[in-house]
Amino acid sequence: MNRNQSNKAQVLDYWAATDSAPIEEMATVTARYLPENFRWKGPAPLGEIRGPAALAEQVLIPLKQAIPNLTRQTHLFMGGQSVNHVGEDARDAFWVAGSGYLHGTATGEFLGIPATERPLRIRWIEFIRFSGEEMVESQLIYDFVDWFEQVGIAVLPPSRGIAHVYPAATGFDSVLRDAQPAQDTELTLQLGHSLLYGGLNGFDQDNLSSMGMADYFHPNLKWYGPGGIGACLSFSEFEQWHQQPWLVAFPDRKVVGLESLFAEGRLLACSGVAGVRATHTGPYLGQPATGVSLEISGIDFWLRSGEQFTENWVFVDMIDLFAQMGIDLFARMASYRDRDG
Repeated sequence: MNRNQSNKAQVLDYWAATDSAPIEEMATVTARYLPENFRWKGPAPLGEIRGPAALAEQVLIPLKQAIPNLTRQTHLFMGGQSVNHVGEDARDAFWVAGSGYLHGTATGEFLGIPATERPLRIRWIEFIRFSGEEMVESQLIYDFVDWFEQVGIAVLPPSRGIAHVYPAATGFDSVLRDAQPAQDTELTLQLGHSLLYGGLNGFDQDNLSSMGMADYFHPNLKWYGPGGIGACLSFSEFEQWHQQPWLVAFPDRKVVGLESLFAEGRLLACSGVAGVRATHTGPYLGQPATGVSLEISGIDFWLRSGEQFTENWVFVDMIDLFAQMGIDLFARMASYRDRDG
């Protein structure tokens, strides 16, 4: 078994163990799989957590206490060696990544998000970095804005895109348990690198066509954005409902500091805690321009078909993004909860 396959097997074992662990054994399970220097980089308001015990106590146990019947559904799963990382200690590191839903019914609160009798589908994405044979870092986002909406609390204006649409890949088994053809991997990585550092960073702050996005995305693109933005089910919807408002708000945005960029077969993945820098010079989702400089955290998957990407799963830490604009979306959620409760 090659290194990437071994890493993927290890991550699947880790997820299965933590998913099935009783609350009283969670810290023991995390300690079995993770080193003491493990770094977990989660979404706001959770932030960075150090060590397996703290991860169990601050995230995994409270989550399972709130949603006792929590189960994981994985839509996308892959691994590979990154061609980019902001830290020299992790240059060319191996990563494993996955995304999907956490299913369950919340009988208690998590971070103040109220219980609900409705079954939840909580969107998650996690990228895990290896050093040798050890998992040493995780970058994870839960889609909190979408979660708020599922319990009836809208903290942002209605999405321009379609809400709650986050499916698995269309007509493709995107859980890559087996090794993939090296030629496919190289083609995907080349296209992704060109998209991120050539296309997206080529915006002239005037015309969307300056980025050449039509060269990278199929006309029937399916783009699955986070809560607050929603899904776009064609390239034209993507430009109209997401890209145009985004670039009005953040016209100088640049991809500058990705922690990871890797491919396996036809899937591409990248993550960046503060991977995009921008200035908030236009209105965005009800928030007027603030003029502040932002560092935007996001994680993405793409599916390549032929010479273009046909699907894109996009996670943005919206809680952190709005906090930098001076808006506390968790506080807004709590105020709406208390008002309506």
